[in-house]
Amino acid sequence: MGHRKTYVGSMPGRIIAAIKQAGTNNPLILLDEIDKLGNDFRGDPASALLEVLDSEQNSAFFDHYIDMPFDLSKVMFITTANDYSSIPEPLLDRMDVITLGSYTHEEKFNIAQKHLIPKQLKKHGINSKMLKLMPAAVHELIDGYTREAGVRSLERQIASICRKCAKKIVENSETKITIKQGDLEELLGPKKFKTDELVKSDIVGLVNGLAWTSVGGEILPIEVAVMDGTGKIELTGSLGDVMKESAKTAISCIRIRADSLGIKHDFYTKYDIHIHAPEGAIPKDGPSAGTAMATAITSALTNIPIKHDIAMTGEITLLGRVLPIGGLKEKTMAAYRSGIKTVIIPADNVSDLAEIDAVVKNSVQFLPVQKIDQVLEAALCRMPERKPDESTATDVAVSTPAHPAVLLPGVPQ
Repeated sequence: MGHRKTYVGSMPGRIIAAIKQAGTNNPLILLDEIDKLGNDFRGDPASALLEVLDSEQNSAFFDHYIDMPFDLSKVMFITTANDYSSIPEPLLDRMDVITLGSYTHEEKFNIAQKHLIPKQLKKHGINSKMLKLMPAAVHELIDGYTREAGVRSLERQIASICRKCAKKIVENSETKITIKQGDLEELLGPKKFKTDELVKSDIVGLVNGLAWTSVGGEILPIEVAVMDGTGKIELTGSLGDVMKESAKTAISCIRIRADSLGIKHDFYTKYDIHIHAPEGAIPKDGPSAGTAMATAITSALTNIPIKHDIAMTGEITLLGRVLPIGGLKEKTMAAYRSGIKTVIIPADNVSDLAEIDAVVKNSVQFLPVQKIDQVLEAALCRMPERKPDESTATDVAVSTPAHPAVLLPGVPQ
């Protein structure tokens, strides 16, 4: 807002100073890291920005130094933030939010090959004939030595390789170095991040869920064990409140279908159910593991293994409906990297397949589903047999035929 002219050393505010610097009344002004705004003795800058960023009010912006209204309505403002939940709500209401997701593995690989490696070679005085990084080594750099949304750490690791190779080249100018995947440990030390190996056999009570993280997608294995007990439910693995509620919903959904799935209708009074998500130190939350939990619970109660090369994501309701989720692009990339052959997704997410990388579409089949019955039919090694007991009204209500599932090899036909 600037200082009043009566103050010693008074000057215009940053907005008016930027317009003066640009030399035009309709510049583009970038406000970087707006989520880091903070109160100090001069007041709250967020309050001033309420007027600046509101297109209905900023035609008469008042700077204390100029001491007269100034029209900001022609200025285009762009702000950036790492966490938009930290922006004050009234200020966020004046913005159009564009969310930029993290780079996928394939995007990082192409950025490294086309930009980062040539940049670092030039910076270290090395030409491409002296030093060559094999594609497998770049993939290993991305997976084993960096875990981030962007590529800053990746560039630092490439720079570290260039420095160590530059020393060898200086000692012998005729040296030509090719960096292979097995050479990285000698140059950069042991791998910092290890990818979870996919289980190679079908196991009862173990299902591959899919999780979204700020640095991309990951496989989220979920384990369920059923033991003699009194009906207690144990939830472990640093699960958030939403995920715990999702687990309870999954159990109730299976209880409704107990007879049609060949499960004793009083299982919840005779058995304890323990649901666990490995890597317990990492917090996990969100509703998108609902279908995975329901599948694992059914598998554990019926003693039928789950196919190891299938992964799934989707929120579940009490009545067994599968609801859409977010982060499908990152989740499917994680499935592709882990060697998953089929990914079960909510039918309402089919439109999101257009955003998925072509390499993933060509390698993974997508199975859109609307009901948990379709998920169980696709994921279990065999469907459980219905109990021969007489049907109840509840059984009749839930034993309606499921919608036919359609396998999509990428974009739906």
